[in-house]
Amino acid sequence: MFAHISSIGRDSAEIIKEIIPGLIKDINFPKNMRWGGKNIRFARPIRWVVSLLNDKVVEFDFEGIQVSNITKGHRFLGSSEIKIDKVENYEKLLEDNYVILDQNKRREIIKYESTKIAKSLGGEIHENEDLLEELTYIVEYPTPIKGSIKEKYLSLPKEVVTTTMIDHLRFTPIYSQDGGLLPYFITVRNGTRDYEDIVIAGNEKVLGARLEDAKFFYDDDISKPLVDYVENLNGVLFHDKLGTMLEKEKRDGVVANKIAESLSFADEAIDAIKRVAHLSKADLTTKMVIEFTELQGVIGEIYALKSGEKEIVATAIREQYLPKFAGDKLPESSVGSIFSLADKIDTIAGLFAIGEIPTGSTDPFALRRSAIGVINIIRNNSWKFNLDEAVEASLYEYINDLGLTFNHEEVIANVRDFFLGRIKTMLQDEGIRYDIIDSVLIPESEIHNIFDKAKELNEWFKEDRSKFVDAYNRINNLTKNVDLLEVKEDLLVEEAEKDLYMKYLEIDGSFKEALAEEKYMEAMDLLNDLVPSIDKFFDNVMVMAEDDKVRENRLGLINRIEENIQKILKIENIVE
Repeated sequence: MFAHISSIGRDSAEIIKEIIPGLIKDINFPKNMRWGGKNIRFARPIRWVVSLLNDKVVEFDFEGIQVSNITKGHRFLGSSEIKIDKVENYEKLLEDNYVILDQNKRREIIKYESTKIAKSLGGEIHENEDLLEELTYIVEYPTPIKGSIKEKYLSLPKEVVTTTMIDHLRFTPIYSQDGGLLPYFITVRNGTRDYEDIVIAGNEKVLGARLEDAKFFYDDDISKPLVDYVENLNGVLFHDKLGTMLEKEKRDGVVANKIAESLSFADEAIDAIKRVAHLSKADLTTKMVIEFTELQGVIGEIYALKSGEKEIVATAIREQYLPKFAGDKLPESSVGSIFSLADKIDTIAGLFAIGEIPTGSTDPFALRRSAIGVINIIRNNSWKFNLDEAVEASLYEYINDLGLTFNHEEVIANVRDFFLGRIKTMLQDEGIRYDIIDSVLIPESEIHNIFDKAKELNEWFKEDRSKFVDAYNRINNLTKNVDLLEVKEDLLVEEAEKDLYMKYLEIDGSFKEALAEEKYMEAMDLLNDLVPSIDKFFDNVMVMAEDDKVRENRLGLINRIEENIQKILKIENIVE
């Protein structure tokens, strides 16, 4: 059956009247507000709405807010009322009144003019997408202008100066060709160049005051070595149920040492880890980090070097916090990588032990980010170690030092599942088939192996492997509850089972070698070579023979083949 239904056309303006109010209300922001007794919520108060179809105003009721063809220009430079006669004139009329509507145009102005200023001074700007994005959206009519920094402030660590400029004042530093700082900065004014000298003087004064404070903190901090700040950590709380930062520092050291020993690190690295464990959080009690919290670790590195610590130790103090966000760089040094792992694993283990487990969209301690950091560091270094053992080392310290009580096995299992969940999401993001992901997410697998294996299997299964899957699933179905049994050649009666056993022996050595070298596609090809013999075996041999010894021998044979496939994947999860 079918029907032909004719609908009468409707005026576009009528449709717009109906849908626009709902569209505005459906725009979501992380934080919303109400104002003036209105029933709607929005990021900021809506004062007027321009609604035009060609040159006609499309009026509609929107919480009593004016809907017309009248808008406003820049708050100080533009007209208080601008009449939009036609839609195509909208952008130009706004720009004539010092509002650049197109955010891409604002972005390019900021980028181009800032680069131009830097080049005129023999310097360059380093791209900072976050800063550029923020500047683009907080100004309507961007005008980059140059300010100066007093030379005495350039004696401060570069990170202190740039953090003050970028994070606190939204200024852009100007760098020399060798990466040092030039005594200039760029600020973006929301307006024209009128009275530019007054604006520059004001910005220089604000920056100077901030840097003067920073210089005071810095000079006071470095009057004593970094190690002298360690004892103050006893007064800094990590978590009200998980002790102080001094106790956290000690646990991190235990976990780091456990990981390093399992990876057979050299004595020099082990000694460095022990020193990092003593100093890693010391900078948290310095005046500089109390004022500039985002510089934790960075200040630790600077102060460690000034205190005569080895570079390997100082670098690790900074790198322990990496990565700080998605896409951030990973630690480059092995000691820094180890300590970053230890810090994150201890945090996750402790919070899971007290029931602070992320649920849904709630993750107040950013444990998902920490877990992803752990995974990426392990992948980056291709390290093989038992994650459960590192978690256990942390949990033991919580029990031993704090007397924390919890279900030990449950916490271990929950942490393991938490990491597997993050791995699953990461593999999905990398385009791996869902069934392959499920087949390789074996709890006892080493993290870096899971990713390498999943990628190779994803490639291997791009060809038709239905015969392979059918053959190995038949084996799997018969051996699910069978212990590994001995195979005796004298009990192999049928030609098909003799043939399968010989084929198994032929490939077994090469298979184990490929597996040891993590050449998973090669290992799968070797297992695939057995498929014709497996099919022949099932077509011609009664596995569940009446004779107990023959039956057990046949089960033992296919169980050995099953044992090999299970070293790579759970075949029952593959869909072909």
